[in-house]
Amino acid sequence: MTPAERRRLAVDLRSVCMRISRRVRFSSVGQKTLPPHQVSVLGKLDKQIRTPRELAEIECVSAPSMTRTVNALVEQGFVRRDADPDDGRQVHLQLTPEGRKTLSAIRRSRDEWVYSRMADLTEEECAVLRRAADILEQVVSHK
Repeated sequence: MTPAERRRLAVDLRSVCMRISRRVRFSSVGQKTLPPHQVSVLGKLDKQIRTPRELAEIECVSAPSMTRTVNALVEQGFVRRDADPDDGRQVHLQLTPEGRKTLSAIRRSRDEWVYSRMADLTEEECAVLRRAADILEQVVSHK
């Protein structure tokens, strides 16, 4: 593959990945719709308790922006704030049972959206997508 062909492939991959991501994020069937940035924060709290500062760094947003997002999630009952036992100025954030349930429903809905689009693919096409998913994981993980 020539450098020009590789560059074109990069453009095509970026474009299709962005379109898939956008469609998946905004396809919310049968559940409360949350903005993508709120869903992303719920996902970051799924396996680990974090501070607002950690979330802001992970999400590449300002502290005030993350505070607004966290406040909205707390108001909706999806996230709980707990004072740090060692530093009263610090806050730890974790999912509530309702937050965990909502995140799980959103993930199921998004997975179903992708699965339904694969219904007419052949076994060979599915095998190609399996390989592509593995390769894309390498691309994303590359440092």
